[in-house]
Amino acid sequence: MYFLLALVAIPLALFSYAVFIGRTNFQLRTAKIELGLEKPIRILHISDLHFRAGQRKKVRFLQKLSSLSPDLVVNTGDNLGGVGQEEATARALEPLLNLPGAFVFGGNDYRGPVFKNPFGYLTKPSGKKSSPRLDSEKLAELMSGWSNLNNSSESIDLGGISLRLIGLDDPHEQYDNPRKLQKSIKKDKAELTIGVVHAPYHRAIQELALQGAQVVLAGHTHGGQVCLPGGKALTTNCDLPVEYAKGISSWIFDGQSVELHVSAGLGTSIYAPLRLFCPPEATLIEIH
Repeated sequence: MYFLLALVAIPLALFSYAVFIGRTNFQLRTAKIELGLEKPIRILHISDLHFRAGQRKKVRFLQKLSSLSPDLVVNTGDNLGGVGQEEATARALEPLLNLPGAFVFGGNDYRGPVFKNPFGYLTKPSGKKSSPRLDSEKLAELMSGWSNLNNSSESIDLGGISLRLIGLDDPHEQYDNPRKLQKSIKKDKAELTIGVVHAPYHRAIQELALQGAQVVLAGHTHGGQVCLPGGKALTTNCDLPVEYAKGISSWIFDGQSVELHVSAGLGTSIYAPLRLFCPPEATLIEIH
């Protein structure tokens, strides 16, 4: 009898925690990357907000992040949580939009969420489904204070450091266009090149590395979202191995080494509003 009760009670308790506590247990992580820069820079990496009006705790967390005064904010996409959320999302990001920043879009900046079989993520990346269109052009305009890196690049001076930012649109939706990116890259020298992409597909990491990126920032995976104890991911929803679902890993492509940072993100789809052993997060990265 007690065994049967435990079989029911434990999953119910885990589910309740994941829905009511885990998905809003916002965390700030810190990370360091050593690249030999004379002067370190601090990058705030945010991703996968999936924002909807009324998410007051998420708004408060985002507002606190601005007090960190990072040198640069990088947003790796999936900002919108549904139709008509562009202005609410921009208001939530407003304190950060006043800082230097850059962004790429994810699929949920173009199309709204739809219900999908959650167990399907364990066997292969999610496919396309008919879903409502979102106003990505309006969102880009509201975020125009930041550099738009969707298949594009930008060269900036960041506190005396010449920085090149290169980005790809979402590979998960096959929106990445390496040729367009290559044409946008200027030949001027840069002390540091940072690649930005939403979904960390192998082809995207490789392309950004071969275009000179020493660091690549990505999101999309939600860190696995529902993980085993210890944060062990079961899926990345792309071709990235599960052991790299979040955090920093090192890669080499044709002799070009690159540090990859994958954010576990700050949100969830409205059709899967839970996080287990994988709290929502933003990361303050120090590049030395």
